[in-house]
Amino acid sequence: MKILGIDPGMAIVGYSLVDFDGENCTLLNSGSIQTSKNDKESKRLLEIFNDMNKIVEMYKPDIASIEKLYFFRNQTTVMPVAHARGVILMVLEKYNIPIFEYTPMEVKQVLTGYGRADKKEVEQMVKISLGVDSLPKLDDTVDSIAIAICHTRNIR
Repeated sequence: MKILGIDPGMAIVGYSLVDFDGENCTLLNSGSIQTSKNDKESKRLLEIFNDMNKIVEMYKPDIASIEKLYFFRNQTTVMPVAHARGVILMVLEKYNIPIFEYTPMEVKQVLTGYGRADKKEVEQMVKISLGVDSLPKLDDTVDSIAIAICHTRNIR
């Protein structure tokens, strides 16, 4: 099963494609969609829409696992992130890809056993889950991998 993990954002959307055979996870691809803060919001949303369409068409995921917004400390960024997330959900629905949503706390709880784990602990569990020594540099991409792995543990 190919799982598209997505960490939504307006400036950076992290994505990853993880293959899960029922027991093991393999990272097939990962990356990010990055938009310019100098562009108006509508242009940035269109860029996310177009790039997500390309990603879905290229990788043909079976399902998608996406971070769910549940609480945001920074009120100035919550709306743009929510808009970007809406665009992503629309693309997934367009291609009839089943969507599973997890809060950051749920992802941390599933991967580390502790809902308030820090980034380093989550990264370590992602490395262990994939059987790799290194991960992509961008936190948003690593988060997307963690979100995909979280789903594999929830379907077991």
